[in-house]
Amino acid sequence: MKSIQKNTAVLIFAIIVGGLVNMGLVIFGPVIIPAPSGVDVTDVESIAASMHLFEPKHFIFPFLAHAIGTLTGAVVAYMMVVSHSSVFAYVIGGVFMLGGIVNAFMIPSPVWYLFVDLLAAYIPMAWLGTIIGKHIRKPPDSGRSLIRE
Repeated sequence: MKSIQKNTAVLIFAIIVGGLVNMGLVIFGPVIIPAPSGVDVTDVESIAASMHLFEPKHFIFPFLAHAIGTLTGAVVAYMMVVSHSSVFAYVIGGVFMLGGIVNAFMIPSPVWYLFVDLLAAYIPMAWLGTIIGKHIRKPPDSGRSLIRE
């Protein structure tokens, strides 16, 4: 398989993996921090109509979903692509950020949350994904040993 084809397949796979992590946290979040009474978190219109009932604690899991989903996708992309690992990790960050921007238009949120989410959950997590990927890929230090032979 040519590197372009493999990198494209990896990109799609990383988006799917990151999206699954994102959705898992979005679904799991209300179990830990229940939504305000009467809000159906599976219905965008219910969330939009009840946004005034949400407290800062209700935004923890959506932020974590966006950040950890992006981070996971970025690490997967960095580790699996044939070449240009950092570029692909940042592409994942950009794709997820576009999703965050679309989400911001679909579900009205407080300005402070949009600011934090769009500035901290996507590109910084892609950057962190490259750091983690580099650390994982780093070859063991073969020059030194704690035990002398």
